[in-house]
Amino acid sequence: MSRFLRTAQHILFPSSSASNLNSLIHVFRPYNHINHHLHSRKPISSLLIQSRPYSTTKSLSESNILRMIHHEIEYNVDYAPPLQPVTKFNSFLVEDRPGEQWMKMRRKFDGIEDIKIEATMFDGYMTVPRLGEDSSGEDLRLHISVLVDICKGDEGDTLEFACSAWPDRLEIQKVYFLRRGDTVGRPCTGPGFRALNPELQKRFGEFLEERGVNDQLSCFLHEYMMNKDRIELIQWFGKLKSFVER
Repeated sequence: MSRFLRTAQHILFPSSSASNLNSLIHVFRPYNHINHHLHSRKPISSLLIQSRPYSTTKSLSESNILRMIHHEIEYNVDYAPPLQPVTKFNSFLVEDRPGEQWMKMRRKFDGIEDIKIEATMFDGYMTVPRLGEDSSGEDLRLHISVLVDICKGDEGDTLEFACSAWPDRLEIQKVYFLRRGDTVGRPCTGPGFRALNPELQKRFGEFLEERGVNDQLSCFLHEYMMNKDRIELIQWFGKLKSFVER
């Protein structure tokens, strides 16, 4: 996982900022064309933190903190209640990582390939000119780092793609070849993807498309991570609330 996070850092765009990204996520509205999965699921009732009367022994500052946390939870639940995370997308099994900033997907392809996908939560963004009648401002496009590992045979040799998932498309950034048992600290990773022959770039895109790693997957990841972000935020407030109430 640490290698995954280090790789993700190299995919980020310069406009990413950890200090203000979280606040941007919570005001960001999902694109309409990726909401179809959400409507078929129900809110998670267990995430709705129940309030209780504040103890009279609490200090004024603690009571104020508890009151504000309660309001934050109510606001997030009322604005966009989180839904039960899906466990399958097309041919992929989805494995959530509660309390962690990533998730995993797996599938078998053609009987001989094991495909594993690891994706971060939103880890960057870029701004683009606003289209339509109101074209005076800018819109945000949130970014997700994705690693796609394709393993063939018992030797464990793996072809790995480092990708950027945008709301409407998946972009390959780097291609690695990994061997099981490699002890080299910094193996040669080959040229940047954009330095490859354009025809080879196209064929690699088709290679991933055949395995279900495509723009549709990118849309799903944004929908999934938008919901996961709400789940993690409410749970974080719940843990904070429990600590102050002790």
